[in-house]
Amino acid sequence: MGEVAGPRRGPRRNKQWRTVSHGLQVPRDDVTATSDLVAWQLALPDDGCFTHLTAAGLLGWWLPPLPVDLPVFACQPAGPYPRRNGLHVRRHPVRVPWTAVDGLRVAEPAEVLLACARDLGLLDVVVLVDAALHLGSCSPDDVAEAGSPTRRRAGAPLLRRALDLSDRRSESAWESLLRVLHVVCDVPVEPQHELYDDQGRFVARGDLWLRGTRVFHEYDGGDHLQRPRQRKDLRRGRGMTNAAWLRRGYTAEDVLYQGVGILRDADLTLGRAHRPERIRAWHGLLAASLFTPSGTARLLGKLRVPPAGRSAHERNAG
Repeated sequence: MGEVAGPRRGPRRNKQWRTVSHGLQVPRDDVTATSDLVAWQLALPDDGCFTHLTAAGLLGWWLPPLPVDLPVFACQPAGPYPRRNGLHVRRHPVRVPWTAVDGLRVAEPAEVLLACARDLGLLDVVVLVDAALHLGSCSPDDVAEAGSPTRRRAGAPLLRRALDLSDRRSESAWESLLRVLHVVCDVPVEPQHELYDDQGRFVARGDLWLRGTRVFHEYDGGDHLQRPRQRKDLRRGRGMTNAAWLRRGYTAEDVLYQGVGILRDADLTLGRAHRPERIRAWHGLLAASLFTPSGTARLLGKLRVPPAGRSAHERNAG
């Protein structure tokens, strides 16, 4: 047998090949992360490119939990387009600008955000905008231009709302969620606030400073349980205590299921009456997002994808 090359079009000739879709083959021993996308790209016209959540992943952005049956997203100018199971192609009146990422055609970042804003919930898009701005993929002006009301494009109103809620200082998707929870509950916060002691020595940088207080609210991921990180956290905590500051840490489960407890903590710190109904705005954002089963079902229904599998979040949680 001759040497097997990279992904190709045509029927599967032998067991050395694996079928991605009808007429799209990849070498069976090719386990690179983008091999299937290279094959999918062969089905697109030369002016077609990847967009939406597919492009967001290729750009290295933080992602909300993705359904297991999510299709590959692409776009192209108006005209005949490939109709294949597992490929979702959106046609545009004009060519969508793209750049090459690892040999793959990827729509420009602001266009990717706009494509996501057509289908996703506001909270999902805030996470993506935060990531795009934090990583320098695009600027706030780029996002504002893509969502400009004068252009009257689908998804633009939601993208503008997401930009208003975004903050490039966020350092992870869960930090973004924790910040938005505070913001929509009218808790004034500042991300990545730097703390110095009375002698002007740097003590810590906190995820969220409750403005006007001596309290940080922070997201604690699983990496905080690892011994080297735990030792660092303990030293950091002692320094904050010595500076007369309080740190409260919250997990993903707290953010998703115990939001009213986080609000209660904030109300206590701010010295204001606890009003649990403030959390309704947060619950509304969550329900429409991919961080919940309802938001996942909403997206799959919009894309007409049967919800045969569970989201990554559900698998990880259980």
